[in-house]
Amino acid sequence: MRILFIFLDGVGLGVDDPDINPFSRVEMPYLQSLFDGKKLLADNVPFESGSATLIALDPRLGISGVPQSATGQAALLTGLNVPSLIGEHYGPKPNPQIANIIKQDNIFKRLVAKGKKGALLNAYPSRYFQGLESGKRLLSAIPLAVTSAGLPLFTQDDLYAGKAMSADFTGDGWRTMLGYNDAPVLSREEAGARLASLAMNYDFSMFEYWATDYAGHGQEMDKAVELLDSFDVVLKGLLSSWDKEGLIFITSDHGNMEDLSTRRHTLVNVPGIVIGNQREAFCEGLVNIAGVSKKIETAVTT
Repeated sequence: MRILFIFLDGVGLGVDDPDINPFSRVEMPYLQSLFDGKKLLADNVPFESGSATLIALDPRLGISGVPQSATGQAALLTGLNVPSLIGEHYGPKPNPQIANIIKQDNIFKRLVAKGKKGALLNAYPSRYFQGLESGKRLLSAIPLAVTSAGLPLFTQDDLYAGKAMSADFTGDGWRTMLGYNDAPVLSREEAGARLASLAMNYDFSMFEYWATDYAGHGQEMDKAVELLDSFDVVLKGLLSSWDKEGLIFITSDHGNMEDLSTRRHTLVNVPGIVIGNQREAFCEGLVNIAGVSKKIETAVTT
């Protein structure tokens, strides 16, 4: 079965308080339509409709302290309790110990070894690769997993050719933030359709959306609401074009943007949104982020 994994960085299941939680404040009509009008809040989990399932996943993994990006993403990718292995939650970028864990075994490596096609659908600008080559930039957990499997990271040329996605979905950020004035720009609904089209080329594909974590750290309510509004329209375009035989999985590594009263990550559970066929088998026994990798491997290879 084909799987598209949309990773929303720093998104937890928060309380129904519009003063601190953008998920409480904003209306997301398309996402909410999947859950009979319910919002993405802690009180509404678990929930199952005819087309989607919403579960809560534990990012703490039995380790004291606040979950962090490197260990959380490594747990998602490897299926290991990485915070337990290193004795703490750690981030944002993998230290050598976490990097070695990711390089040794992760979902991309396992699927490639079994003859499956995988990809990270994000495109990266030339300055990103220049930073890596100069040593001024370190790979975060997800691109590290991809490259350790012998898979390429997509480039500016791939974005321009329509073979990869901008990190902001539409491509507008390549113009306004990166200075690529001729970068292709899609509407939000078109971006969702493009994401679906690209995912059709792979057995397993992943898209990393990190803007949510940035908005959480910045305590930017207006920005957070804007991001959620945009994501809802992208989701509409995605599902309108999605292969009904495939499965879409959306989750995060830790909480953050659901509580804008603090700049720090939070201790709450993260959502697990599963859309498509065989949802019951995928969700069965899935209680924390370390269980995700095995579920994806099983679904893709059986």
